[in-house]
Amino acid sequence: MLRTVTCGALSLKNLGDSVTLCGWVQKSRDLGGMTFIDIRDRYGITQLVFNMDDNRELCEAARMLGREFVIKTTGTVVERSNKNPKMFTGDIEIKVSALEILNAAKLPPFMIDDETDGGDELRMKYRYLDLRRNPVRNNLVLRHKMAQSVRRYLDGLDFIEVETPVLIKSTPEGARDFVVPSRMNAGEFYALPQSPQTFKQLLMVSGFDRYFQIVKCFRDEDLRADRQPEFTQIDCEMSFIEQEDILNTFEGLIRTLFKEVRNYDLPEVPRMQYADAMRLYGSDKPDTRFAMQFVELNDLVKGKGFPVFDNAELVVGINAKGAASYTRKQLDELTDFIKRPQVGATGLIYARHNEDGTIKSSVDKFFNEDDLKQWSNAFETEKGDLILVLAGSTDKVRKQLNELRLEMGNRLGLRDKNTFSALWVLDFPLLEWDEETERYHAMHHPFTSPKPEDIALLDTDPKNVRANAYDMVINGTEIGGGSIRIHDRALQALMFKHLGFSAEEAQKQFGFLMDAFEFGAPPHGGIAFGFDRLTSIFAGLDSIRDVIAFPKNNSGRDVMIDSPSTIDEKQLKELKIKTDL
Repeated sequence: MLRTVTCGALSLKNLGDSVTLCGWVQKSRDLGGMTFIDIRDRYGITQLVFNMDDNRELCEAARMLGREFVIKTTGTVVERSNKNPKMFTGDIEIKVSALEILNAAKLPPFMIDDETDGGDELRMKYRYLDLRRNPVRNNLVLRHKMAQSVRRYLDGLDFIEVETPVLIKSTPEGARDFVVPSRMNAGEFYALPQSPQTFKQLLMVSGFDRYFQIVKCFRDEDLRADRQPEFTQIDCEMSFIEQEDILNTFEGLIRTLFKEVRNYDLPEVPRMQYADAMRLYGSDKPDTRFAMQFVELNDLVKGKGFPVFDNAELVVGINAKGAASYTRKQLDELTDFIKRPQVGATGLIYARHNEDGTIKSSVDKFFNEDDLKQWSNAFETEKGDLILVLAGSTDKVRKQLNELRLEMGNRLGLRDKNTFSALWVLDFPLLEWDEETERYHAMHHPFTSPKPEDIALLDTDPKNVRANAYDMVINGTEIGGGSIRIHDRALQALMFKHLGFSAEEAQKQFGFLMDAFEFGAPPHGGIAFGFDRLTSIFAGLDSIRDVIAFPKNNSGRDVMIDSPSTIDEKQLKELKIKTDL
């Protein structure tokens, strides 16, 4: 080893030791007779001291060091006169006796520091430099610790980690596939897996009754803060179980992660029906760090002569506690917020519960004092509270009010990143109607089992068939989802029929799985957690990019290596591919 110790290990107990350190120059301070250099590696920072009176040549060499030079230095551990209590090594410094430049460095394009002057695109272009910064490196250390904790927990429950293929068959359900041309099979293509779904089910058929994998997945979809074209799942499957077994096993995993990695005691995770989540929060992934549940007002406001309410399918609102003092400007800002195209509401109704006990609304022309007291009772308002109401078609207005609720949560400081609230959401609809294709699609995937008592409804009332499916939500983010699977060929064929597949199409796309079901498939189910999302929540980040070593930007590009890129004509010819741009 070129070094005898790392830059984050030394303290007063090492006084007098002769040590050799290697690392990068973080900072240099020339004080004339003395020069101080901070040397950094992934473990920390140590101060080096060079004295002109002790060794002029060595001190002159130190003055020539630039930021990010890679150096090797030998010296003696001495006590610092001006200690730095913010650093583990802040009580000592190294009196240098030898210095070697291992590699000089150009001036970096941005400051390699906790608070950098580099913008996102610049940092992504020089990601290898960005990774030297403590915040980014600490995120990857956190990711590593979480992965190790996952493996320990699941290994302790007899799960086996099995790798599944990366070059697989393209299937029509879900997001768009990334496809890979096959040179040896001209005109045919592999797909990169959106998940190992069918393979983990085949492992259950194979008798591997407890499987997991921390696995790369790929989806060609529009990107946002919590999406990347390639992402990582904690993928799990179990045989001979029921839904309760899955929920208990993997709630245990999440609570173990919080305890081991964050030293946070996550309480027992409550459960909520999908229908209740939509009714109370307008979202299947509600942020339950704060209350502010929806209150439906149809019975109280219809027939009062106010067309906005009378013509609406649903009138619904929230109680923003303590916000009655909002100014007209602040209320106008909220109105502008909900009118944005991303939200799509047409207007906002409000009512204040004033400190004198009176209730004043923006629709006093249509609702008298007794009416507004009924509103107050429904929302359980107190002095100082603000009622915010939207009206419209049920599905749309619930989604709009969800956005308003989250915005109020932000404005009122109710979404603390160091507070964690988890929730199981259960019994999703099995199918959802797609207006564009005019057919049903699987809300989760086509292998999800319907509730046994709802199977008969597939032919008569498909929209009301419930899935044996469940999601885990933390702080308003879906971090895991799964289901009990279909393990019977006849039921799987029926599911494909209701998804619009002909028998021939189903056999062509998924015949391998249905054939396997005829050789003794056990009852099975599983779950997959978004590892990037989970890590970003633990790190207190809004985006998953900074918990991924080499992420893509919002256009799906890796600007560091300039990918994707064109390939030359020779390769295209070998692959029998012509481009049409």
